[in-house]
Amino acid sequence: MHSPKRIDEGGCSTVVSAFMNDDVRAQDRAVAIWLLICCGLVFAMVVLGGFTRLTGSGLSMVDWRPFVGWLPPITDSEWQRVFEMYQQSPEFQKLNSQMDINAFKNIFWLEFLHRLLGRIIGIVFLLPFIYFLAKAYIRRNEWSKYLLMFVLGGLQGVLGWYMVKSGLVDNPHVSQYRLTAHLVAAFLIYAYMFWVAMSRLHPAATGPRHSWFRKSLGLTVLTSITIVSGGFVAGLKAGKIYNTFPMMGDHWLPPGTMALQPWWQNFFENMTTVQLDHRLLAIATLLAVVIFWVKARAANLPERTRPAVNALLHTVILQVVLGITTLLLAVPVVLGVMHQAVAMLLFTVSLYILHSLRKHH
Repeated sequence: MHSPKRIDEGGCSTVVSAFMNDDVRAQDRAVAIWLLICCGLVFAMVVLGGFTRLTGSGLSMVDWRPFVGWLPPITDSEWQRVFEMYQQSPEFQKLNSQMDINAFKNIFWLEFLHRLLGRIIGIVFLLPFIYFLAKAYIRRNEWSKYLLMFVLGGLQGVLGWYMVKSGLVDNPHVSQYRLTAHLVAAFLIYAYMFWVAMSRLHPAATGPRHSWFRKSLGLTVLTSITIVSGGFVAGLKAGKIYNTFPMMGDHWLPPGTMALQPWWQNFFENMTTVQLDHRLLAIATLLAVVIFWVKARAANLPERTRPAVNALLHTVILQVVLGITTLLLAVPVVLGVMHQAVAMLLFTVSLYILHSLRKHH
């Protein structure tokens, strides 16, 4: 007599559980979409930063007003004021002393937009974050993850100004160390948000890590090191020398590769060595991806991993072709920016593959 009631109660419980699970999945998707939008803006920020650097616009703004710098100069007197500030900088005095105010406006706008986008990213992150906290989409034990993202974003702005300051003293060029640190920090923030977004979309399974996780991790590390070496190439403008491939001029190993003392400085301060390092690392990354792709075809990989492995191969080939073309043409702005953008795309695909292999059933 009581069994139908028990069945009904069980059925109701199942229905309620299903609705709750759907609600949780919807919340996870909402948070993930928000984080991926932030990732897209950081991606755009890196690309715009490359464009700013390659056009020589990065030192056009010689002050930093993080809270009141939302509006650009509007009146002629405001433009004259910021131009006079720029005229006191080493870049104007040593490189651009013939520049008039109209030419100054061209480089000013790029740096202004770069900084404005950074502020916009802060707002796009902060307002939904507050909303998701209020709606309990972000659970209390996860608050620290998102607060860390916000803090890192703020510190990235400080690091960007620290980088710019290095070019406002005597030498009108930013430090390659600070530029690379600024680039790496952007990639780390991007990777952190992307990983958390993927974890909301694809919660971890209960099984162990996939046997290919370490292979994927090694590939991601190699890709990251290659990107870091590219930061030093950019900081030293090392792409402007030895615009031949595969040889560097008439040499496989150009003279002066280890000219600096102590020896380790060559890997960070010697233009020849820095370009050689980046070439070798890029070729190593290409070979590693090809081997990874060939072996992955016969491996038992998760369903969502396989198309990403194919995308990884296509992206690394595109990146190598872009890199060689950029080098041969002595780093034209458009190709240089594309090379930086595809580097971030390659990093994204490798990170996606790594995430897909972290746990499996």
